[in-house]
Amino acid sequence: MRDGRPHRVLSGSLHYFRVHPDQWEDRLRRVAALGLNTVDTYVPWNFHEHTRGDVRFDGWRDLDRFVRLAQRTELDVIVRPGPYICAEWDNGGLPAWLTGRPGMRPRTSYPPFLEAVGRWFDQLIPRVAALQARNGGPVVAVQIENEYGSYGDDRGYVRWVRDALVARGITELLYTADGPTPLMLDAGTVPGELAAATFGSRPAEAAALLRARRPDEPFLCAEFWNGWFDHWGEEHHVRSAADAADTVAGILDAGGSVSLYMAHGGTNFGLWSGANHDGDRLQPTVTSYDSDAPVAEHGALTPKFHALREKLMAPGAAAGRPLPADPPLLSPRTLPVTRGAALLDGLRATVEPVHAPTPLSFEELGQSHGLVLYTAHPLLPPGTHPLTVTGLHDRAQVFADGVPVAVLDRETASCTLAGAGERVRLELLVENQGRVNYGPLLGQGKGILGGVRVDRRLVHGWSMHRLPLDAWTPQDLARAPSLAAPGAATGFATASLVLDEPADTFLALPGFGKGFLWVNGALLGRYWKIGPQRTLYLPHPFLRAGRNTLTLLELEHFGDAVVLRDGPDLGPPHEFVETFD
Repeated sequence: MRDGRPHRVLSGSLHYFRVHPDQWEDRLRRVAALGLNTVDTYVPWNFHEHTRGDVRFDGWRDLDRFVRLAQRTELDVIVRPGPYICAEWDNGGLPAWLTGRPGMRPRTSYPPFLEAVGRWFDQLIPRVAALQARNGGPVVAVQIENEYGSYGDDRGYVRWVRDALVARGITELLYTADGPTPLMLDAGTVPGELAAATFGSRPAEAAALLRARRPDEPFLCAEFWNGWFDHWGEEHHVRSAADAADTVAGILDAGGSVSLYMAHGGTNFGLWSGANHDGDRLQPTVTSYDSDAPVAEHGALTPKFHALREKLMAPGAAAGRPLPADPPLLSPRTLPVTRGAALLDGLRATVEPVHAPTPLSFEELGQSHGLVLYTAHPLLPPGTHPLTVTGLHDRAQVFADGVPVAVLDRETASCTLAGAGERVRLELLVENQGRVNYGPLLGQGKGILGGVRVDRRLVHGWSMHRLPLDAWTPQDLARAPSLAAPGAATGFATASLVLDEPADTFLALPGFGKGFLWVNGALLGRYWKIGPQRTLYLPHPFLRAGRNTLTLLELEHFGDAVVLRDGPDLGPPHEFVETFD
């Protein structure tokens, strides 16, 4: 009910932190044109407080501006403040400086965790409260935690989150969101607050389960998964427009309200991609968060947009909104690359090392993302010797006296070294590929968490170069390619793009292996030849008229050029629908 009259929520997820702020207004208009009356967004704590005590709500983090833009687009807003958000976002939105504290117990009633959440909520929630509908704003609902029933059963913690929201001024509708199973709903719901469900199929079953447990409550699908996300080295997930539209019709036929997850997916810019773990291996999430959404990563209206709009307009959603044209794109072209500083020499030259007897983790080094170059000088007797890295999180390139030896990951953290009775310069370039965002491994550390052994003997005497790539300034990027002699196969490279007028484009990197790409000093994200993603979306606000500089850090092998394409290549499609089977 809204003002005493029946109301159906027709919402779509659009994350301000995955869309360049200069494009917020455009994407909100496109979501509204889909036939929606509401937009919802998570709020990632680590995005706003990346460094402890430095809480920011400016620029890309200006939540107030995003919400007010939604209001001007005549959309209601639902806010999902967590503190945990999942969202395939690094660490599920929890700051690494918090989860990296020894003994921390996230998402529980552990007092140090609640104290930290309370301080964050003191900064965030009054801002949300001021934007509530009763205060003249567009915020009509706020979510309590996020799918907690998929994680734990500390119901006192979930009630604490509800009480913390109320104590800081939330008076609009509060609700929980959990998977449509008794196990998940048992632990994630709160007496007296609306229980919603998240799912991708079988809406009648979900509605029946919720109504059996909460007969006096409306049916709300807080996330309808009309698409899915992708992991590096796996398939590109899609869902047919007809199938997604039929399931939305089923939700509406069951008298339900719905939020499309995602209405517009956006991009995991920088190093914000999270990761899953299937019990056997880490599954890092790709840079694109297109999610096969109705509004594509670059804003185009897809066939799914039109199929869903046909279903959503029927119940009387906002009608008559014009359909925006697809955004303009740069014409295809090829940009030759100039090779710069070699990989190891260039990285060593960027920063002075930290020294310790044993390898330090990212958390001990005060670093959330990027790379750490670990160096030691063990004495190796003649012959071959097994090298073992204990607690490798996540991927290490191993070098002996500058020569590549092996690539290790969590599951294959051992290789063989050749010795000649002399000391060798042993280097391990370790990459954080994204912190786990879902499940019991939430909050795991990064780097080398145990030790490094040659045979049974631990290696001591380490130096560590901290390489927080997402924190490098444009000045750092401009300097890096010239810090050392060019590399034959790996290292830094640059390319130039001269434009009369900026527009969106897609970057392909044929011949390149794995690395990171910056545009005019802004870290666009990761690329990796194993796919499925083969192009990186480059929004026009990152570009300028005149000369633009693309900088690459290549870890495996150079290609010859960066290629601009006029469409995305996210990999061969694979139909996927989540069923909870």
